[in-house]
Amino acid sequence: MHESSAWPKFRGKLPRILLLTSQYFLIGELKAACERLGIEHLLMDLDTKEMDMDTFVSRMVSTLTQFKPDFVLTVNHLGVDREGVLASLLRKFDVPLASWFVDNPHLILGVYSNLHGARTAIFSWDADNLDSLREMGFRNVFHLPLGADPTRLVPRRTEPVEEWRAPISFVGNSMLTKTVKRIAAARPSERLVEAGLMVAKAFGESDEPCSGRFLIRHFPELRDEFEALGPERKQAFETFLTWQSTLMYRLDCVLRILDFDPLIVGDPGWKELLKDRKGWRYHGELSYYDDLPDFYPLSEINFNCTSQQMKGAVNQRVFDVPTCGAFLLTDYRRQMEELFEPGSEIVYYEHPDQIPGLVDLYLNDPERRRAVAEAARKRVLAEHTYDHRMAALVETMRRTFE
Repeated sequence: MHESSAWPKFRGKLPRILLLTSQYFLIGELKAACERLGIEHLLMDLDTKEMDMDTFVSRMVSTLTQFKPDFVLTVNHLGVDREGVLASLLRKFDVPLASWFVDNPHLILGVYSNLHGARTAIFSWDADNLDSLREMGFRNVFHLPLGADPTRLVPRRTEPVEEWRAPISFVGNSMLTKTVKRIAAARPSERLVEAGLMVAKAFGESDEPCSGRFLIRHFPELRDEFEALGPERKQAFETFLTWQSTLMYRLDCVLRILDFDPLIVGDPGWKELLKDRKGWRYHGELSYYDDLPDFYPLSEINFNCTSQQMKGAVNQRVFDVPTCGAFLLTDYRRQMEELFEPGSEIVYYEHPDQIPGLVDLYLNDPERRRAVAEAARKRVLAEHTYDHRMAALVETMRRTFE
């Protein structure tokens, strides 16, 4: 590297951050956190599908040399090209890269080359991924849970939407269309297709966070056909297994609340999965920012069952529902005990069999629901906002790369 092409990093009290943006919801939260924390930042919109490589390189070089960031921040590696061009540019200018994964990195990184071309720190919302990320060759790997932005999660309506009122509601994807799309992208052999449901079910019951690794370890007879798919189709099949496993688990959980007149909010796949069932209402998908802050408080119980892409971590809803002042019943995840006090700040079931009893108990105890919701909200505001997460990320980057 030529000396004059780099510039000193982390000299100011607060860093300068180049945010690589996409349509991902979290970038807005991180930008807002930077503004509140007084961190100088620049948002670079990279619509890489529309941009040829020469344009990408010239825009990136121009942005880096003019803004002179202390590091680049992305979510889920979005904006980082698969060929490794950005990694080479960052190495040339000695700019560290922070990539915060809020989805399973193993379902994303498999198709990237030159992963280690830049000085990179990987942050994962799920602590269970840290060891396997180190095995992939990443030296700087850190746990950074999700959080909430209480300035965005605010009700907008003066009057409640009466059709949203429910004793219990579930907001989430059925995963039906997602599984169909992934199996189409994977184009697996007939044998892999036939084994898919069995592998997905077994994966869901295991502690293993990576479905591809689970298949290789526990179904060695399928290994050769799985490996023969190549990186992109392999990743699609891994994602299929993860989503199919989520579909089966989520459906099992949702069936347990049907006796309590639930409102199910999500994609039309629910109408297919529950077409022979009575006692529930369907509502199409709601807007994360415009609707959900008004929606959550209208349910006596907001029910949650986590995606199988995370076996130990909690999802976004665990922070969002209490931030809106509402009560949540969720599934147990190991890492929740580091975030909330079980029983007083978070209520969970460890097995789907426990769901009806807990729903019955909390539907009949509004005072207890209110106390848990208030305590959880207090904890989120004190420790789990995106301002807290951004400050922790910045401190880690300074400590690692200064």
